[in-house]
Amino acid sequence: MSFSAADHACMAEALRLAERGRFTVDPNPVVGCVIVRNGEVVGRGWHRAAGEPHAEILALREAGVRARGACAYVTLEPCRHHGRTPPCTRALIEAGISEVVAAMADPFPANAGQGLEVLGRAGVRVRSGLMEEAARALNPGFIARHERGRPWVRVKLAVSLDGRIAAADGRSQWITGPAAREDTQRWRARASALLTGIGTVLADDPRLNLRLPGVDRQPLRVIADSKARLPASARLLNLPGSILVASTEQAPWTRDGVSWWQGPADRRGRLDLLALMARLVELDVNELHVEAGAVLSGALVEAGLVDELLIYQAPVLLGPGAAMLTMPGMEKFDQRLHLELVESRRLGPDWRFIYRPRRG
Repeated sequence: MSFSAADHACMAEALRLAERGRFTVDPNPVVGCVIVRNGEVVGRGWHRAAGEPHAEILALREAGVRARGACAYVTLEPCRHHGRTPPCTRALIEAGISEVVAAMADPFPANAGQGLEVLGRAGVRVRSGLMEEAARALNPGFIARHERGRPWVRVKLAVSLDGRIAAADGRSQWITGPAAREDTQRWRARASALLTGIGTVLADDPRLNLRLPGVDRQPLRVIADSKARLPASARLLNLPGSILVASTEQAPWTRDGVSWWQGPADRRGRLDLLALMARLVELDVNELHVEAGAVLSGALVEAGLVDELLIYQAPVLLGPGAAMLTMPGMEKFDQRLHLELVESRRLGPDWRFIYRPRRG
């Protein structure tokens, strides 16, 4: 299917609009829509929050009667099903839209190609696949949850130049500077859930909450605690937001805002991480942001569950101390995991690197 330069420009605008909902739409995908008539943009919209009108509806409202005979560019296939809002396909048809250009099909099973089919049967010209790679990059977690049955897992690590996450005396605050720590808050804000391990809670008593101006929501905080050692006095328990404690043991105590989930153990007697991922999918977790110690982070990498490593590296040397990852099952050179550098960016004196495992 061929697309013109004008098509690309319109879809690029829709992609930019979609990004505006980055911190507010979870667990829904971010979506943008641009309506064009006779070469003029007459309507723009983006999904702003779960339960609120979708991008297409807002763009149609702005376009008004000018939507008749126009083309709608949308970053994700319009929905045909009734969720918390009515189907967008019906609204597009009733508004008289003559063509819909979608960047990608919706991976949500209740839609999955059927939205475009409904439009086509109604006489709307349909084209799909324009800038699909960029559209998929907008919603890695939503896509992973529906296509693979698990969240998109991002492991964040703050390390020294010699690859340490803590000094020999156990201190780790702060390896990186303010700019890197502020950047971390934006990654937390886009996540459905934040995961840490009981070792980190016992050692550092972290808050693990979102502190980004202008963003009110708190992602679900998840604690991997195989032996149910979480103290009821932990600081993160006294902050706003929901908490899930994942353990192989029964809950030793209960309180409002804290849910205990008893999962199976793996062959080492620790919480089965695959089972945890399945549980998080049941809770509509799209992106899982991990801030944990070397043991849990390493176990996730070793299990092949990590999609992205978010590494902040400071220009300091710590000498003997904690390595960034503990992976006892990877002892031979031939077992090494190859990574692909996706992005590098300087943040004050520090650098941020994004790596993804090379699959296959």
